[in-house]
Amino acid sequence: MQQEEIQQLIQKAIGVLAQLEAWLPPAPQAIDWNAKAFRWRKKGGTAWLEAIKVIDTIKEDNLLHITQQKQAIDTNTRFFLQGKPANNILMTGARGTGKSSLVKAMLTKYASAGLRLIEVDKSDLGDLSDIIDLISHRPERFIIFCDDLSFDEGEVSYKALKSALDGSIATRSENVLIYATSNRRHLMPEYMRENLSTHHQADGEIHPGEAIEEKISLSERFGLWLAFYPFKQEDYLAIVDYWLNTLGCPQEYIEESHTEALQWAIQRGSRSGRVARHFASDWTARHID
Repeated sequence: MQQEEIQQLIQKAIGVLAQLEAWLPPAPQAIDWNAKAFRWRKKGGTAWLEAIKVIDTIKEDNLLHITQQKQAIDTNTRFFLQGKPANNILMTGARGTGKSSLVKAMLTKYASAGLRLIEVDKSDLGDLSDIIDLISHRPERFIIFCDDLSFDEGEVSYKALKSALDGSIATRSENVLIYATSNRRHLMPEYMRENLSTHHQADGEIHPGEAIEEKISLSERFGLWLAFYPFKQEDYLAIVDYWLNTLGCPQEYIEESHTEALQWAIQRGSRSGRVARHFASDWTARHID
């Protein structure tokens, strides 16, 4: 075989390999264990922990009028870092009241003590066991964070979450906790028809139907529940004032803002910390030179 023919065969082989490579899943990226926060990413048949380079930093002091919730999550997180027994946490209630911000505040406060955060989307909950296996040998302490968690009728991905929380034959990893936020207390839709299967014993004992039991069993696997409620008007205005001051709004314009701040909340149908911060950003931008 002549040299020219050999070169042609090599070029054809290179072309075939390039086509095959396009169909193969990408190689998993090396994990940057120096990062403080991660996101579980998937592409094709490959999944990996992606380091988050720019973290949304928030402090506990930025979160007002949720003192009890702050104390509870701080105590649980501190026990976790100390190697003491600690609970998985489910935070439920009104939107924009600081649920996810509290988790970020824990990372801000305790990252230097070895705390790390991993964001996992609901669609990737089936990978929880793989994530836990990946980090179980690490010296850091990891919070797996599932934000705005809820399940629609017919979804089965919640079963992986149930197993990770409590129910797998494998023992729980000592360096992993799961913190989740949701607007639903039991994470799944509830219907009036499900109550029809509830029955009562002669002694008055109530036995919920199987559908209700299934939904309650998921949320009950979180050891700690924290409830969040809409803010009272005066609390909402206090949060507005806090963010106006923080953002550098001139003092003479702060008291003038209250009427429009209330109108802003009415338009959005919520008096929450998130709404207060959005209003403060808008008001400050319009009144600062």
